[in-house]
Amino acid sequence: MFIEPVIGNNHPKEKKGHIEVICGSMFSGKTEELIRRLNRALIAKQKVEIFKPAIDTRYHDSNVVSHNENEIRSTPVQFADDIMLLAGDCDVIGIDEVQFFDKQIVQVANSLAKSGKRVILAGLDMDFEGKPFEPMPQLLATAEYVTKVHAICMKCGDLASYSFRLSDAKQKVVLGEKDSYEARCRKCFYEDKK
Repeated sequence: MFIEPVIGNNHPKEKKGHIEVICGSMFSGKTEELIRRLNRALIAKQKVEIFKPAIDTRYHDSNVVSHNENEIRSTPVQFADDIMLLAGDCDVIGIDEVQFFDKQIVQVANSLAKSGKRVILAGLDMDFEGKPFEPMPQLLATAEYVTKVHAICMKCGDLASYSFRLSDAKQKVVLGEKDSYEARCRKCFYEDKK
C-alpha cells in the first residue's frame, strides 16, 4: 500500500511538488486507489481538485467513480490545459483516466508538480493491443512514484496486467466495461489475440 512520503525537512512554506502515477489494466483498482489517496488528502485538510476527461461518462457525467461504485466529486475537462486553468491554489490534484487526455497532459502534470503541487494520475498503461498507451510512458518516466496495480485474469484466475477487448473494434479508444473488456494475464491475453 502506498503511504505518502515524509522524507527530509518538511517546511510548510516550501512546497515540494511531485507526481504519482497509478497504472494497470482494466479492473485492477486504479481509480479505487486514486480515490483512497485523495480521501486521505481531504482528511488531512488539504485543498484537493479532481479532474477527469469529459469523454468518460460511463458511470457519472462529472464524478470519478470506481468499478466498485466508490466515487468522489470531480470536474470533467476537454483538454489537459484546462486543468492548469482550474487547479487554482489547491495542494493536491487528482486526474483519472489520464490515457484519454491529449499529450499536453505530460507538460501539465510536470508544471503543476514544479509549482509545488502533489499530482496523482491514474490510467491504463497499455491499450487493448498490449502496447504502451500514450501519453502514459512519458508520465511514468517523469513520476517520482509509480504504483502498478493488477487485476485477476478473468480466464484463468492468475494476476492480470492486460486489458483484452471482447469486440472486433479496431479504434484505440472504445469506452466500455465488463461487456467490452476482460482483464487477462499475459498467457491468456496472447492465446486469444488474433
